[in-house]
Amino acid sequence: MKLINTYTLEVKKSKFIAHFYELDSKEEAEIIIDNLWKENKKARHIPYAYIYKGFAKKTDDKEPNGTAGTPLYNALLSENLDHHLIAVVRYFGGVKLGAGPLLRAYNSSAFKAIKKD
Repeated sequence: MKLINTYTLEVKKSKFIAHFYELDSKEEAEIIIDNLWKENKKARHIPYAYIYKGFAKKTDDKEPNGTAGTPLYNALLSENLDHHLIAVVRYFGGVKLGAGPLLRAYNSSAFKAIKKD
């Protein structure tokens, strides 16, 4: 497991911290997510997506359906990334964003982490 990059985006007091990893196995993805929860105990959500040898998994982690895991998965697909995981730690800032802004926040943070901007 190798952390390639992180990127932090703030939207209406919510923080979206994207973590982009290279994977050596599917099991590593679960270990990474467990570790992110241990390191970010006050986080509200940690949606993620990964692709490993053609196997894909994504989750919205209780965000509205399709607003978190899908944009993360699509970011990996659009860059043709296999053996990679993108996870975004979200700290809720007290303001509900709505589906559109939420989707854009996850999408933007994922692409910024992947492209190392």
